Amino acid sequence: MSDTPPQTPSATPPAGSATPPASRRDRPQTDEESRWHGVFREITSGSAIISVLAVVLALLVGAVMIAVTNDDVQESAGYFFSRPSDLLGDIWGAVSGAYSALFQGSIYNFGRDSFADGITPFTETLVFATPLIAAGLGVALGFRVGLFNIGGRGQMLIAAAIGGWVAFAVDLPYGIHLVAALVAGILGGALWGGLVGLLKARTGAHEVITTIMLNYVAFYLVSYLLREGFLRTPGSNNPKSPASKETAIFPDLLGPDYNLHLGFLLVIAATVFTWWLLSRSNLGFQFRAVGENPNAARVAGISVSRMYVYAMLLSGGLVGLAGINQVLGTTTSGFGATVDSGIGFDAITVALLGRSKPWGVFAAGILFGAFKAGSFSMQAAEGVPIDIVLVVQSLIVLFIAAPPLVRAIFRLPTPSDTPRRARPIVVKEVAAK
Repeated sequence: MSDTPPQTPSATPPAGSATPPASRRDRPQTDEESRWHGVFREITSGSAIISVLAVVLALLVGAVMIAVTNDDVQESAGYFFSRPSDLLGDIWGAVSGAYSALFQGSIYNFGRDSFADGITPFTETLVFATPLIAAGLGVALGFRVGLFNIGGRGQMLIAAAIGGWVAFAVDLPYGIHLVAALVAGILGGALWGGLVGLLKARTGAHEVITTIMLNYVAFYLVSYLLREGFLRTPGSNNPKSPASKETAIFPDLLGPDYNLHLGFLLVIAATVFTWWLLSRSNLGFQFRAVGENPNAARVAGISVSRMYVYAMLLSGGLVGLAGINQVLGTTTSGFGATVDSGIGFDAITVALLGRSKPWGVFAAGILFGAFKAGSFSMQAAEGVPIDIVLVVQSLIVLFIAAPPLVRAIFRLPTPSDTPRRARPIVVKEVAAK
């Protein structure tokens, strides 16, 4: 019996033998490759790309509708098999002409003589976007807390009624009068929204039902006040309020040749405030905790009912900013019961497109403001119905509400398919005894 230990086979190949090359699949990725691959995965599986692609898809469907409803396209389709180039040319002319008119009516008009005149459409876009952004921020704030605030119409009407009354009935010095009317409008919207939060906190009433009902209450209340109450114009049978006094009107930002007013700067300040509130404040942390899981937030010691009241107060105040913006900046000659102009419901679309993030809502509001400003140019220059723009906006909501559809069309990876970063294996060396 030999004392020599048995020889273990060597892992190294014998000299002179060729080492088989590793395949590309088995070759480990470098740090740089894996990093860029992770960035690409993060972009393509994120929510921001879904919003962008939803707009692209809606514009493509809108292009189809523009082509189908165009008279020249319908005429050339009748002899398509004899001259197919005519149909293709008419389709291109209709779609490019419509979207060119949309651009020139909302961003820059190349037909104007000077840059100052050509930039006028963009200022109109910002005017339309101002109340949309303010109301969208209010709806987005409710979304982050798990509340569906669809009472924007009622909150805007109450804000317009209270702030508008201060604007035309109270005599105050310039500056103080403007601030008083602005604060009164924001408080009116906040109280009307806070009532919804109080009902939910105390009785458990669903905010969707209460906001819908309060929309009707606000509409008929303001309609009555415009006919018989303190909002009525003396000596007039028209249900319209008196004009706001000069001391309570938003000043122009770029001079009398443009309609852009101070309300746009207030909306920028509101966006910064909402971002800070949700991302940097203790109250915002509690809002987000309640929105993620109210039961877990309650176990952690957060008063969920109080958060609902606070959230609806702030949400209603932001929507109220949109309402008073209409009175002090847009309809300064007097307002009626339709002063909200559908902004309260459009704000839901803006909040969805912006993914309930303040700066996303800001960008979405400008986009929808461009749609509103450019739709008139599309109708005047190309004869495209304004309803097509409304269809495009509705399709944006549809595609945003169905992310799997967008991912399937563009073959994007789903978030669950995103590979997780492998954790490093820690090996402990144990010293031999």
